[in-house]
Amino acid sequence: MNEVFFDVETQRTFDEVGGRHNIRKLGLAVAVTYSSADSAFRHYTEETVGDLIAELKAADRVVGFNVLSFDYEVLRAYSDDPLRDIPTVDMLDHIHKRLGFRVSLNNLAVTTLGTSKSADGLQAVRWYKQGRIQEILDYCQQDVEVTRQLYEYGRQHKHVKFRDRNHRERMVMVNW
Repeated sequence: MNEVFFDVETQRTFDEVGGRHNIRKLGLAVAVTYSSADSAFRHYTEETVGDLIAELKAADRVVGFNVLSFDYEVLRAYSDDPLRDIPTVDMLDHIHKRLGFRVSLNNLAVTTLGTSKSADGLQAVRWYKQGRIQEILDYCQQDVEVTRQLYEYGRQHKHVKFRDRNHRERMVMVNW
């Protein structure tokens, strides 16, 4: 089975495109995938977005964090395909349905794995504007690796951990 883990970073912020309802106007800066079939990372830019979409559509399962509401919507600007038919595990969507609120990838990674993200999406947009594409790719690849590790932890242990607003460690059961 080929599970493809992926993440995208954008060219613009929500403020620059008039709000969250304009996700498709954010523009793809970079995307990174990790394929379980060949244990390889792949890097994409706006120029190669067609290849990214083809890889996602060919996967047995796509795994990501907030991919249904965000990453796929960013990609919809480049495709007439709604991407809804791709077998997808959206870890944030799953956790949100269980808890009734959203938990950040960084919170989950720090609490569950003892590792953290190296930057954030706003930093990636700043790097994009400065032409620092390799730094965005490195950050995005690290996010994909954190996502993969968190997913695998959840599959093995049937839960992931997070810290609530009072900084108490909590657990949420997952069935990925």
